Amino acid sequence: MILGIDLGGTKIEGIILKSDKEPIEIERLRINTEEDKGYKQIINNIKRLVDTLENKVNYKFKKIGIGTPGTLDPETQLLKNSNSQNLNKKSIKSDLENLLSKKVNIENDANCFTLAETKFGAVKDQMPNAKIVFGVIMGTGIGGGIIVDNKTLYGKQGIGGEWGHTIIKDDGEMCYCGKKGCVESVISGRALQKYYTSLSGKKLSFKEIYKNIETDSNAKKTLKRMIKYFGKGLSNVVNIIDPDIIVLGGGLSNTNELYDQGYEELKKYVFNPTFKTKIIKPKLGDSAGVYGAALL
Repeated sequence: MILGIDLGGTKIEGIILKSDKEPIEIERLRINTEEDKGYKQIINNIKRLVDTLENKVNYKFKKIGIGTPGTLDPETQLLKNSNSQNLNKKSIKSDLENLLSKKVNIENDANCFTLAETKFGAVKDQMPNAKIVFGVIMGTGIGGGIIVDNKTLYGKQGIGGEWGHTIIKDDGEMCYCGKKGCVESVISGRALQKYYTSLSGKKLSFKEIYKNIETDSNAKKTLKRMIKYFGKGLSNVVNIIDPDIIVLGGGLSNTNELYDQGYEELKKYVFNPTFKTKIIKPKLGDSAGVYGAALL
């Protein structure tokens, strides 16, 4: 059996799968992260979740995988670049290894998503022999992961795939990362909601905005902005790694226009006269992160 934990800003999910060859769900559990109570509360909640799952199957795991927002710095081994900012500059890997008395493998949540969709999900179904896969997380934040020959491309700084912090708009909003106009500050769910509010004065979730695109001109403008900068931002990735296939995930991946209008927008900026790389919907939904964590 393998055990994975998906650490998010609002929930922590744990799963036990039969094996890395047979992703059959044995046990699964979600609890609240309680991020507002601080770092110690978060890691204690992870321990509580692991203990509960182990008790359910009467088995003590020697190692587990955890997907986190942000990434471990290869030199300092401290977490960085997390939009759950009380995790930043924390030695979460060693702290959890001491707390849990087990080996802990940690990867960025977007890497976990991409790995799971490659080995168990939509990529396996539609292009099982893909050599280079780019996975896109589009939700509250924007993330990405690169899989080459079924292995995560982590990078020297541990930031492989972080297209969400490439600059696409010089006069854009300030991002939590300290830069202006990066993809996350323009087309994340949070950024699109802020843009809609600036036009309409109303505070709506992106889901509500999207529901009104036929009747609300400000909702139409918000969607148009999303499509335009999705194409521009993703073209930078395509021009550099030229993936065999791109899989979208996160709440915004349910926006159908990304797969036709967004695709056409992307084609405008790709450095090639033709563009045939498929962009596909995920298969595993919000389970992908925790499946990928278990694979670690």
